[in-house]
Parts: sequence; structure tokens; C-alpha cells
Amino acid sequence: MVFLAGILTTSIAAGSPLSINYRLETEKAGAEERPDSLLLQLRKNYARAVSDKKEVEAARYLHEMGRVMYQTGYYPQALDYYQQAEKRFREQQQDEHLARNLNDQGLLYYYSHQPDQARQYYDKALAIYQQRGDRAGRAETLGKIGHLYEKQQRYDRAFHLQRQALADYQRVDHQAGTAKIYENLGSIYEDLEQYDSAYVNYSKALLINKKNGNEIAQIEILNNLGDVLRKTGRYRQGMAYSWQALALAQQKGVRYQLTSAYNDLAKGYNLLNRNDSAYYYLSLSRRYQTDIYSEEANKQMALLQTLYDLEKKDNEIESLTHEQERARLITGSVVLIVLLVVVVGGLVISRQRLKLKNEQVLRSQNEARNQLMLMELKNKKLEEESLRQQLEVNAKGLTSHTLHLIEKNQFLDGLRSTMESMVKEEKRDQKKQLKQLIEQIQQNITHDDHWNEFRTVFEQVHQSFLTRLQQQCDNLTTNDIRLVALIRMNLDSRDVATLLGVSTDSLRVIRYRLRKKLNLPQGDSLSAYIQSI
Repeated sequence: MVFLAGILTTSIAAGSPLSINYRLETEKAGAEERPDSLLLQLRKNYARAVSDKKEVEAARYLHEMGRVMYQTGYYPQALDYYQQAEKRFREQQQDEHLARNLNDQGLLYYYSHQPDQARQYYDKALAIYQQRGDRAGRAETLGKIGHLYEKQQRYDRAFHLQRQALADYQRVDHQAGTAKIYENLGSIYEDLEQYDSAYVNYSKALLINKKNGNEIAQIEILNNLGDVLRKTGRYRQGMAYSWQALALAQQKGVRYQLTSAYNDLAKGYNLLNRNDSAYYYLSLSRRYQTDIYSEEANKQMALLQTLYDLEKKDNEIESLTHEQERARLITGSVVLIVLLVVVVGGLVISRQRLKLKNEQVLRSQNEARNQLMLMELKNKKLEEESLRQQLEVNAKGLTSHTLHLIEKNQFLDGLRSTMESMVKEEKRDQKKQLKQLIEQIQQNITHDDHWNEFRTVFEQVHQSFLTRLQQQCDNLTTNDIRLVALIRMNLDSRDVATLLGVSTDSLRVIRYRLRKKLNLPQGDSLSAYIQSI
């Protein structure tokens, strides 16, 4: 109890806006409803909404419970209710309620001295209002952000946002919001000690509230006007506003504002050196303040007791629910075990029968599979043997074909040499005929048909060799490929020269050019390189 009383005293002595807002809301509504009674009623309404599956109503009651806890200074509980409401509003896509909830969470963080967190929630609410095109909601949020900047003494930014809010409110003709922004602007000017501008803005706010009959809002503005005049040395004019504020506070029964009005009058009389009157009104202010402390303490103690009772009741319900669930679980487990025993017994018998049948089927399938595998293995061996034999035949054919070509070319080469000797003789008629014969023999030696046939058989024996060769060097000519193929067959230079129809000297030149195309370093064996491909 001592600890709670200390918290209450500190909160009210510091002029906590939370307690002020709560008093103003209840007094403006003309009801002195206690927060504990209000919380109980909201909890009942929430439970009924949940039971009826009215999610939006349930979320709104959570929001209102958060406001009650916030206004009485129970921040953690308020935040918990706000967050539950936020989750439900998001699930039901209730953007308008969600934005209002986010603004309230921002205000909670602001009074918890966490301005960065407050700004995050204000920004989320602002984004929703902008998306919806809700100027009034946007203006309210801009005003809150501007107030945040004011408390951080970033006055230029605060002015900018408050004027944006003012423009939005005026565009939708929102009188109460417009008056509040003028009051905010007056507060900024007062902080900057620009009292004339502060007086003008406070006066505009007062005029609008008088026009709309908002007497509660007038009380605070009258007190602000009195402060401005008192700070500029116009004590009597300032006290006139304080008297007006006092009269309205007495008429509406707003005791906190009575305390402020008496306190302002005491300051005014003190500045006029009328200390007896100053002491009298200061005593009145303290008396009302003491009464407020006492009543607030009683309300918060009642609320604390209600919270305790609710938590105890919730714990009992949760415990009873767990016991019921445990009993249902045990009963269900027993029934399930009996059923499982019966089912398992039937399954065991059925499984044994099925197992015997499956084993018979499996043995038959394994025998058939083994026979099939044996047949496939035999077929594969036959195919491999056939391919091996075919490869041997192709290799023998390639060798035979090559030897045939060598013999034919050797014969033709010798014949050509003989004819070249005859050409050197001086018999003219014979010379012409022999030249023609030599040309025919030369064409026969280098005829491509034999090489095409040779290449086909070569590729069958040396599979993919020419493909790999061209992947390593794609600028080889047909003659280059012929030379590589003959070297691959391990033929000596003389036989290679005969097959190509060139001299051994020319063959050395051709081999040199081939080495350059293959980028073969000097000293490396061309034959060894070709065999490694």
C-alpha cells in the first residue's frame, strides 16, 4: 500500500496527463464511474463478444480496456491490451480502428519516455490514414508527431507538422481539431517566449471552443492565456482569465482545473504583492489537490484489487480448465488404449496371414526375377562378344585396307617414277601421252573416296577420337586430319608419305605445320601427343 501511494503521489504531483485525461473524459461524460467498475464491465462485454464470435467488438473492448489501464497509469497492462486489440484489428482488416489503436500506443510510449518507439507507432497510424484519405485522422497524428518534436525542442519541425495538421482540419471543417492545433501552436510560441503569437493562437482556439460550446476545453485555454499575460507583466489581465477558468471549472465540477485556477490566482496575487490573498488561494489549491490525491489513490487501490481478483479468477479458471482437460485426456487415453489393444490384436492376426501369403508371392517373384536377370546377363554377354568381334573385324579391315592402300600407292609411285624418266627422253609423241598417264595416276593416289572409306572404318575402331581432336583444335584441314589418323595407327614416316602421296621431305614440313596448329611445345613428341588424345 505504501508503494502504491508513493506512485500515485508522484504521478499526480508531476501533473501526469494520463490521470488528467481520465478525469476530463469521465467528468465530460457527466459520470464519476470508477475505473475498477468500468474495467469489470468491459471484461464482461469482451467475454460476451468472444463467445458470440464478434471479433471486431472484442477488439474494441480490448482497446477500451487498454485506455482504462493507460489513463490510470498501469502501462504494462495497457500495452498488453493494446497489442491484443492491434492483432485482432489487423486480422479483421479494420484499418480505422487499427490506426486509432496505434496512435494510443504511441501516446503510451511517449509518456513512458520512449519517444523513438512512440514515433514508430505514430508513423504506422499516419500511413494508414494517408492510404484511406482520412484527413482528420492524418491531422490528429501529425499533431501528435508535432508535439513530440516540440518536447524535443525541434521547433521548426514542430511548426511544420502542426501547420500541416491545421490545413487538413480546416479542409474538412473539423472545428474541435482546428482549435486543438491552434492550442498546440500557442504552446510552441510560449516555449519560444514569443508571447504575442502565443496569445493570438490561444485566443483563436478559445473562440472556436466557445462557438462550439466546448466548455471543458475552454478551461485549459483560459488558464494558458492567463499564464501568457502573467509572463508579460500584465498581471491583472491574466487574473481575469484565471477567474473565468475558475468559474467554468466550478460550474462543470472539474476539480483538477479548479486546482490549476486557484494556483494561477495565487501566483497573480503574489506578483501583485497581495500575499494574504495569494496564500488563501494557494491553500484552496492544495486542499483540492489533496482531495484529488485521496480519491485517485482510492480509485487506483480499488482497480488494483480488481486486477488481483481478476487474475486470481483467471488462474482458477485456467486451473479448472487444465483439470478438466486432464480428466478428459485420461478418459480418452483409456478408451483409446482399449481400442488399440483390440485393433492391434486383429492386425497381428491379419498381418501374420498376410505375411505368409506375401512370402509365397515374394518367393515366386524372386525366382522369376532371378531367371530374368540371368537371361539379361546372357544377352548382355552375347552383345559384348558380338561388339568385340565386330571391333576386331573392323580393326583387321582397317589394317588390311591401309596395307592395300600402301601397296597400291607404292606401285603407282614406282610407276610414276618410271614414267617421269621416260618423259625426260626426247620422243615427243610419247611424252604427251605419258604426261596424261602421270596425271591420272596422281589423281588415283589422292582420290578422296578411298580416304572417306578409310575415315569411316577408322572412326569405328577409334571411337570419338576425331571428335576429341577437333574439340582441342578446330582449325585442322582435311589433310591434317588424314595425317593425324595415320600417325594414330603407328605407321612409319615412309608409309605415311606414300599414303599421302608426298615425299618424306614434304612430310616433315607437313608435320611441322601440324605441330604449330596443335600448339605443341618444341621437344614434345607429336606421335605421343596424338596417342594420348
